[in-house]
Amino acid sequence: MTIKDTPMKGVSYVKAPERDSIGDSASVEELVAQIIADVRKRGDAAVREYSSKFDKAELAAFEVTPQEREEALAELDPQTRADTEFAIANVRKFAEAQLSTILPLEIELRPGLHLGHRVIPIERVGCYVPGGRYPLLSAPIMTIVPAKVAGCDEVIACLPPNAHKAMIAGCHLSGADRIFRIGGAQAIAAMAYGTETVPAVDKIVGPGNAFVNEAKRQVFGPVGIDQLAGPSEIFVVADKSGDAVMIATDLLAQAEHDVRTRVGLITTDRALAEATLKEVERQLQDLSTAAVAGQAWRDYGEITVCDDEAAMIAYSDHVAAEHLQIHTVDAQAMGKKLRNYGSLFIGELASVVYSDKCCGTNHTLPTMGAGRYTGGLWVGAYVKIATHQWLDERGVAAVAPPAARQSASESLEGHRRAAQLRLDRLQKASS
Repeated sequence: MTIKDTPMKGVSYVKAPERDSIGDSASVEELVAQIIADVRKRGDAAVREYSSKFDKAELAAFEVTPQEREEALAELDPQTRADTEFAIANVRKFAEAQLSTILPLEIELRPGLHLGHRVIPIERVGCYVPGGRYPLLSAPIMTIVPAKVAGCDEVIACLPPNAHKAMIAGCHLSGADRIFRIGGAQAIAAMAYGTETVPAVDKIVGPGNAFVNEAKRQVFGPVGIDQLAGPSEIFVVADKSGDAVMIATDLLAQAEHDVRTRVGLITTDRALAEATLKEVERQLQDLSTAAVAGQAWRDYGEITVCDDEAAMIAYSDHVAAEHLQIHTVDAQAMGKKLRNYGSLFIGELASVVYSDKCCGTNHTLPTMGAGRYTGGLWVGAYVKIATHQWLDERGVAAVAPPAARQSASESLEGHRRAAQLRLDRLQKASS
């Protein structure tokens, strides 16, 4: 077994990743730029050609009709529908609780100077719903339900044309106003700029593959995006109390998402590190999704051993994993010491799979180190906090003189005049 040093002091690899998940996305940039430019120029015709080329789909119409939505719902297995509605209820309830913490504000900062903000729902949002490799029935719930809770006027859903029919039912149950069978970068371009069929949206949310991620990055500006989310990541922070079987199971559960999933264990216990490495290899022998999970493990899996708890915390915060599980003696205390992650799973009973599917927190989370500066998708992503102000005579008397002086010191004569005009008129009126 080869022990390698990591770039951080006090941390060494028991298994190092073979490839770089960020660098592996570099090659898609040029192709995505071409797709976006083409869709922007030719609209539906370009979308149709790329759907045929990449998804092998020949569709007479992109939008799912009301009849097709009802058919998909009717064909949904009763237990699957019940489980979907269970997940929707949890996500909705949590989103409602979060929204209740985002309050409008009105304050008289100084006599006559009134400031505030409003909480304004975004008018039209586009939800990208991945569903190529597997029918991810939870995916529409995570993007569409919070948008409806936030009060967005219109929620557009795009999902790959070859997505399982149950995905259409999931979009319908989650509350999508319109559903389109368009996937990949062409879906992002269509929602960003609009086509003859697809309306332009104000913000695009949802995870996807490297092409979807890159497309979101390139269209940002004319439209908003939630974040660059994907491929998936899971890390486990563990001390000697960690269970190698449970840790290996959780790592592989996430690894089966995609061959580019990044998974890892960060521990202070070398015996646990070595046992987990052996357990992952053992479980891959009979895992039905080993073709995907095994490649992800070989290419991007890592196990690191840290000299002490401080090094373990520092390395975890450096990784800023999308999903971060804590398997330590006092998981609650450890959780309070960690600051960079997408979502935290405290204690061995809190598995990522519960959040992935139905417990209520959102599974659309920051990856590639973005957990250092942002959290995951939440109801707040669908509203704007927009400020306002109004002044009476007392407010003008307080604000105008320093505003005019500052404008003069900056040689901005137009600004100075605008500040002074109201003060002069008020003084004239009162004389």
